Amino acid sequence: MDPEYGSLADDPARFQTTRWSAILVAAQSKLPGSYAALSELCKLYWYPLYAFARRRGHGPADAQDLTQGFFLHLLENRALKHVEPLKGKFRSFLLASFQNFILDQAARARALKRGGDQEFVFLDAEDAENRYQHESSDVLTAEKIYDARWAMALLDHALERLRVEYAARNASSQFDVLQVFVGVGNEGQSAPSYEEVALALQISVSATKTLIHRFRKQYTAILREEIGRTVADPSEIDQEIHALCEALVAAEGRI
Repeated sequence: MDPEYGSLADDPARFQTTRWSAILVAAQSKLPGSYAALSELCKLYWYPLYAFARRRGHGPADAQDLTQGFFLHLLENRALKHVEPLKGKFRSFLLASFQNFILDQAARARALKRGGDQEFVFLDAEDAENRYQHESSDVLTAEKIYDARWAMALLDHALERLRVEYAARNASSQFDVLQVFVGVGNEGQSAPSYEEVALALQISVSATKTLIHRFRKQYTAILREEIGRTVADPSEIDQEIHALCEALVAAEGRI
């Protein structure tokens, strides 16, 4: 057994920073903590799949059913049987598996009740549909919407992790002022001047510049860590960042 997989059985908390392939293998082997880790990983990325299904012509209810059913399918390890070896990007694996799942459901005329009474990932149907209504209906393909929403989910999650870290240090007010400097979740909002930040935080302009630099560095480190979880090898992180940046540029102003 890979040493990484073996160590995870002794410390489930380590799943938080473990790459996706290790989490899936651990889930397949039913190691302690793997269910929660896989659930958390998928919960972050359910909306890109929902948007993909909607763009492919499925109605809101069907798209929600397909997304929920797919995660149950993944959790029960049936999707893993077709992945050998577990390499590459989680983004690509998830979309390819989802497409296969949709085709399988169509071929069986949806005779299988998708998801039943189980709920793997909580899906806010109303919120999902409201978000989807803002997607471009005539320019972006389903794949482009998926990639752009995947990138946005990563950016938002990295910012949320940083928010939690600042809250743990009783520095939430500082986070509220600084978050605009990473350009996430503040569309249309221009960054304040160093002088304005210094006044708000009651520190010097020099200390403000240092604080903003440190905040951006912390955010970048968390983002790279999160992206590292979604690729099979750390050497792929920069390539994935480039691909996600291209997806965001292609979708700029359309989602």
